[in-house]
Amino acid sequence: MPRKRHSSEEIIHKLREAEIALAKGNTTGEVVRQLGVTEQTYYRWRKEYGGMKVDQARRLKELERENSRLKRLLADAHLDNAILKEASEGNF
Repeated sequence: MPRKRHSSEEIIHKLREAEIALAKGNTTGEVVRQLGVTEQTYYRWRKEYGGMKVDQARRLKELERENSRLKRLLADAHLDNAILKEASEGNF
């Protein structure tokens, strides 16, 4: 069975559905079957996105993308610095 990647908005929507179903008295097993995910996935989503609103999730993903971009730029700068330092010492 191929894996499906859910967007942050879909995850938050599914978590809200799960909260409603659990409040109605359904068990966790029944709820995750209705959502079409495993219990492990449900608990991971709840840990990461629990209590979040859609706009907060969008902002989180945007910050994560920006953070990874900045980390890449810093790594490139350190690499350039190391290359220049090695070249200035004459250790070819």
